[in-house]
This record gives sequence, structure tokens and C-alpha cells, in this order.
Amino acid sequence: MSTLRHAPPLGQVPVAAAAPRLADGAWRPAELLFWLLPVAAYLVFPEHLLLINQMMIVGLFALSLDLIVGYARIASLGHAAFFGVGAYTAGLLSVHGWGEPLSGLLAAGLVAGLFGLSVSFLVVRGGDLARLMVTLGIGMMLYELANRAAFITGGADGLSGMAMHKLLGLFEFDIYGRTAFYYALAVLVLVFVLMRRLVQSPFGLGLLGIREGEKRMPAIGADVRRKLVIAFTISAAAAGVAGGLLAQTTQFVALDSLGFHRSAELLMILILGGTGRLYGALLGAIVFLLAHHLLANLNPVYWQFWIGLLLIVIVLFARGGIMGGLDVLVRRIALLRDKGGR
Repeated sequence: MSTLRHAPPLGQVPVAAAAPRLADGAWRPAELLFWLLPVAAYLVFPEHLLLINQMMIVGLFALSLDLIVGYARIASLGHAAFFGVGAYTAGLLSVHGWGEPLSGLLAAGLVAGLFGLSVSFLVVRGGDLARLMVTLGIGMMLYELANRAAFITGGADGLSGMAMHKLLGLFEFDIYGRTAFYYALAVLVLVFVLMRRLVQSPFGLGLLGIREGEKRMPAIGADVRRKLVIAFTISAAAAGVAGGLLAQTTQFVALDSLGFHRSAELLMILILGGTGRLYGALLGAIVFLLAHHLLANLNPVYWQFWIGLLLIVIVLFARGGIMGGLDVLVRRIALLRDKGGR
């Protein structure tokens, strides 16, 4: 029991302990089962495809934040800025006649990534509080710029008039969300696989080293600043892809895609799921949006009370979020099995 009591929280495992796990790139049966869940949900709940699509897009968005928060320990309160940049990029391309989905999504990620690169040199300076303030300031400035440039972005009314072409020239986006489902699932799987390979690479181990001891990494010749800039740029590009995906599947871009509340909700999702494990971002998105959907139907006014209560319970009783709680549960089962075998 003492082993469980003193186990480090999920997402904060020492690098030496994390290295063997990260070096093993094999897919576990539980992972493969997890990726069958969206397909099962599609078959069982065909009337809720829009909610399922939103879960996958928000999961992708949370995945982008997990790279910098869970692995590089870059605190951010303005990650919606890159989400919004990607959304407006894809939306404006469509409004002005370029409705091809794949190239539009690629452009969304590229523009968001370049924007992330341009501000990364400001973000990686200073400590956690400075990074929080800088990212928050960037998000607020971009929100106001988009609001003022209503002749381009639509302002508070949002950007409408998008017309998406058929996906791969074959599949038309329908009001039921069938094409959007397969599109969002394919993009999510692709980005997740790339992220998984990234965090399992020497670069990912370097990020873990920075997270556990940023001041010690230069002693082994690691360029901390360069690694943080690269991680932040990749994270911004992934957030832009998520924003572009939302714009293309809903064919609308709201001003609140750049809003502070979206960044705050994203951080809540990551805390709920657990940082530094990738799957925590996806689980957090599923739990948060499902709870939001169910509680808002029960009480459209006071649903945030129960979301807040859920967040408090997770933080107090499941260190490391849902993934941390699952880890503890697996360890307890293993200990009981070992005791039973003696």
C-alpha cells in the first residue's frame, strides 16, 4: 500500500521510469479497443453524430495542448488563439472559393503553426506565471483583432457562407454528420499516431527531461529553448488543424473560437483526463462533453455547478486525472492478484 501512497502522479513520472515505457512503441490491446469506441458509437448512436464529431475535434484540440502542458510544461491560457487561427484560415479559404477540404485543413495547420512559431520566442521566456500571462495576452489581442476586423471575419456574427467541396471528390458533407464523422476520425487518428511517435522519440524524452529538470538539461548539452520552440510550434499547428476541422465540418466560424473560455475549458478537459499521457486528452474531452450534454439537458442554467463538482472530485481523489485513477486501479488489481498468488 505504501507503494500506491507514494506513487508519483500521472504525467509527472521521472524520466528514467518513463523511458522504457516510451521506448516501447507496441500498441496495447486496450488502445486498439479504445479506437473501436468511435465506430461503436457511430453504430449505436447514429442520431448523436454531431456530438461524437465534436468530441473527436475537441479531443484533437486537447491533444495539442497536452504536448506543451503535459510534456514540455509550458503553461498556456491562450491556446484557443491557434485553434481560432486555423478555423478562420479554413473558413476564409472556403468563403473565397477554395473549398477543397484536405488542402484547406493543411493550410489551417500551416498558418497556425507559423503563428505559433512567431510568438513562441515570447512564450518560452520566463517561468510558468510569465508564460500564462503571455499566452493569455496573445489570445485576448487576437480575439479583439478578429472582432474589429468584422469585414473579414464576420465579427460577433461569425463567419458564414462557407461551401465545402466533396471530400476526395466523392463524399459530400451532409447535415447528419456522416462524412464529417469519418473525416474527423481519420484526422484524429493520424494526428494521434504522429504525436505518439513524437513523444516516444528522443525529442519526446528530451521534453520529459525539460519538464522534470529544465535547469539541468543544458548540463548534458540539450538546447532547451530550441526544443520548447519546436514543441510549441507543433502544438499550435495541431490546434490549427482542430480549428480548421471544426470550421469545415460545421461550415461556420464563431468569434468565440478565439475566446478565453475555450482555452479555460480546454485546460479543464486536460486536468480531468490527465496530462502527459495523450489518452488523457481524449478521455477528458469525452467525459467533459458528455457531462456537458447530459447536465445541460437536465438543467440548462446550473449545469456548470456539476461540472465544477466533477472537476473537484477528480482533482482531489484521482491524482493525475482519469488516467491517474485508472493507473492506481490497475496497480491495486495487480497487487491483489500478487497477494492471491502467494
